[in-house]
Amino acid sequence: MAILNDNMRGALLMMGAMTAYTLNDVFVKLALADIPLFQAILLRGIGAVLFLLVLCHWLGQLRFDLPRAEWWLIALRTAGEVAGTYFFLTALWHMPIANVTAVMQALPLTVSLAAAVFLREPLGWRRLTAILIGFAGVMLIIQPGGSDFSFFSLYALITVACVTLRDLVVRRMSSDVPAVLVALAAAVGVTALGAVGSLFIEMRPVGTWPALYILGATCSLAFGYVFSVTAMRKGEIGFVAPFRYASLVAALILGVVVFGEWPNGWTFLGAAIVVATGIFTLYRETLMRRARHRMVLGRLS
Repeated sequence: MAILNDNMRGALLMMGAMTAYTLNDVFVKLALADIPLFQAILLRGIGAVLFLLVLCHWLGQLRFDLPRAEWWLIALRTAGEVAGTYFFLTALWHMPIANVTAVMQALPLTVSLAAAVFLREPLGWRRLTAILIGFAGVMLIIQPGGSDFSFFSLYALITVACVTLRDLVVRRMSSDVPAVLVALAAAVGVTALGAVGSLFIEMRPVGTWPALYILGATCSLAFGYVFSVTAMRKGEIGFVAPFRYASLVAALILGVVVFGEWPNGWTFLGAAIVVATGIFTLYRETLMRRARHRMVLGRLS
């Protein structure tokens, strides 16, 4: 029997991570039928913080000696995570899960464009063309002015902007900043959002099913994080990253099975365009990264 190489292990782990993240979305969407948004964020956040705190301590990444500049970047990334969580979960509650997930697939495109604009990273005409085509695909998904258009589609777009900010900040962080510590800071920020928001709503008793949904969301989030971090360490980024799109497949299947949501043809077409252009963008970034690496090695030799 053939033994899986590191790239294939990384790909399987990434697919597992994306499926786990999508399961988290499903559990939260189910819980929101019985408890308010901020209460759900608070309860899930408590579990996530405890898990990441233990993981951070176990990996020896619980550090407080980072330079002030790095803490500012962590704070800015956390702000993007907090805002993105609010807009994403609000959109998720009011829209089909596959539609929201499909819009989120534009992230490789928006991050590449933002990196070129704000960080002066090179962006060739091929990737720029792919980004423009990908944005056209996003428009097909949200269908502005169409009968299936929802105001909350704008919330999904705002989520993309927030997560783009989050990922852009990560590019400015030093490689010495522990990844789990960054995730822990984000989890604390999101939990604080739930706590503050809960002060202004009427908290509801948590029944058996909502409690199980929140537990399922917390466990899925934990597995998703562990799998995604392990995946990026196992295989090459250029090979593993495209398997992030497994979340769209999982969202389509779970949307039909759990919620009876079936996207229309335009959504499928838009999602296909966004995925295709996203994979192309990741491919071109991998080529550029390898070229820069060879250039650096050539200068050192």
